[in-house]
Amino acid sequence: MKTILLLVCSNIFMTLAWYGHLKFKWLEGKSIFVVILVSWGIAFFEYCLMVPANRSGYFTSGLSGYQLKIIQECITLVVFVVFAWLVLKERLTWNYAVSFALLLLAVWFATAFKPLAAPPSH
Repeated sequence: MKTILLLVCSNIFMTLAWYGHLKFKWLEGKSIFVVILVSWGIAFFEYCLMVPANRSGYFTSGLSGYQLKIIQECITLVVFVVFAWLVLKERLTWNYAVSFALLLLAVWFATAFKPLAAPPSH
């Protein structure tokens, strides 16, 4: 649960870094260099949460790198859907909803089965 919470929080920062500048009125008319610096500043906090999330998931929760990445991508989409709806004022259409459902299915496939053990090395 700690890993998931950290991933959600980190993705909120990342979504703000990547897409927030599209709606930040105070950045209108600023150079792309300033916008990039602001986005990097926001993304710093994403890294401060993402790194501990991945370490916790990998070392404490026993998730594989593949599992962490797939879970993270799904969380990214959930956070983005909320952001797109509330901030960008975009609606979730049926084709995006179906795509999202398929990604949820990917998370289930990635976490429902234990990987086969590696063969012993000689």
